[in-house]
Amino acid sequence: MFCPKCGGQTLQSVSSKEFRCSCGFHFFQNVATAVMVALCWQDEVLVAMRARNPGKGLLDLPGGFVDPGESLEGALVRELQEELGLDVSAQPFTYLGSFPNIYPYDGITYHTCDTFFAIKLSEKPVIQPADDVAACLWLKISDIPLPRFAFESTRTAMARLQQSSLQA
Repeated sequence: MFCPKCGGQTLQSVSSKEFRCSCGFHFFQNVATAVMVALCWQDEVLVAMRARNPGKGLLDLPGGFVDPGESLEGALVRELQEELGLDVSAQPFTYLGSFPNIYPYDGITYHTCDTFFAIKLSEKPVIQPADDVAACLWLKISDIPLPRFAFESTRTAMARLQQSSLQA
């Protein structure tokens, strides 16, 4: 591994997340933060089909990575606008938890902390899949096919949703 400070190939592993160079530079591999949201309408939830790898063709929840300088809530609003053409800035969010995840992309394994929110909608919105969403489906919360989700964190989140009071 090359040192980003001196360019030398002297970065040595101190632990699973800490690396040190002989030039004195310390590098810490921290997790990336992501948001996912369950859009709930009556007894249904909107699920997305992934248009890209990892998990192309598998199910997911709308969401994505939090940008630098962005809050979780800001990322949630931005991602839903980008992926679904949906403005949820005036909607109340319910935080349901966070889950560790592994996101393999382009030969690199990213460790993430996936935060999970739900929005209970008063009416079923018109959705326009875009960005990395191939299609969207409204599924009954009680019938969610957990094994068809691309990531363990999303399967865990959906199991939590099934047990929550939001499904009624």
